[in-house]
Amino acid sequence: MASEKVQQLTDAEFDAVIKSEQPTLVDFWAPWCGPCKAIGPVIEDLAVEYDGKVTIAKMNVDDNPATPGKFGIRAIPTLILFKNGQVVDQITGSVGKAQLVALIDKAN
Repeated sequence: MASEKVQQLTDAEFDAVIKSEQPTLVDFWAPWCGPCKAIGPVIEDLAVEYDGKVTIAKMNVDDNPATPGKFGIRAIPTLILFKNGQVVDQITGSVGKAQLVALIDKAN
């Protein structure tokens, strides 16, 4: 079950969400992607831990192809950290929680 803290993004909402002053971590994923499913619970944990400090969002690349194309995403999962509409850093592949925490901490 998806956490209520994880925002589901569409192409239409994307720009408004990432331009927030609050850092935003976007998980680009697809339902058929095994590594995406594996990292899912970690993303949900982070959404709870960073509630109010960082927006955690997921974007289904099959349903929303424009945004992943804009950022040149060729492999999933890809996680991109944004702050004030700018890319701070990104990670591709299934990684551990410690690496994601380090990524998020770059925006603070």
